Amino acid sequence: MLQFGSRDPQLDYAARPTAFGLVFHEAKLACVRVDRGEGSYFDLPGGAVDGDETEEQALVREFVEETGLSVRPFARIAEAAQYFRKSDGVPLNNHSGFWIAEPLSLDPGAKVEADHELVWLHPHTALARLRHDAHAWAVTVWLRRHG
Repeated sequence: MLQFGSRDPQLDYAARPTAFGLVFHEAKLACVRVDRGEGSYFDLPGGAVDGDETEEQALVREFVEETGLSVRPFARIAEAAQYFRKSDGVPLNNHSGFWIAEPLSLDPGAKVEADHELVWLHPHTALARLRHDAHAWAVTVWLRRHG
């Protein structure tokens, strides 16, 4: 698996299975802006695979929790890992599947993560603004196949 990020040898990075989605609407990519004040950042919607969930099930759940958008994943286009530290400092190595998904419906009331905001970015803007190199790489994979 392709590995992104810098590993601090003094930290123990827990491997965490994750799924992230690329959803396009009117030539723009669904992203989440995570509000951390001056440390705010952009991610692809998605996150941890919980328990016995499949990547597809985790992606559907995470999209609703973060954005209120219901999606249907249909093609896994890439996988990569990303070393990083969560906002609380916990070191993780996300082992991510990246999926293309179609938007189904939007219910802002279904969103549960108050610090996440759905934003639609041009894919080239997303490349420059996404926090994780693995996310930008997945967008690049898509662009090279469809751009």
